[in-house]
Amino acid sequence: MNWSGITVGLATFLIIGVFHPIVIKAEYHFGKRCWWAFALAGVAFAVLSLFISNMVLATVTGVTAFSCFWSIHELFEQENRVKKGWFPANPKRKE
Repeated sequence: MNWSGITVGLATFLIIGVFHPIVIKAEYHFGKRCWWAFALAGVAFAVLSLFISNMVLATVTGVTAFSCFWSIHELFEQENRVKKGWFPANPKRKE
């Protein structure tokens, strides 16, 4: 049996699940101005995936890279959700 597909699918599911609260916390503490950190992490994971010979690990690293890139979009969406009152705003943070 080939477990590669199930492994990549499970890893993708977990990565997306981990990034959701990371985006919420990042927006709460730093606002959308931390988008560059997700961009740098995405580039780093993308480059790293090019040098990994194990196909499953390279794929999971690539999924992590593009989850970082998608998180940039989600940061801006999260800001809108906060403005709508769906999530709490950080009273200590000044824009």
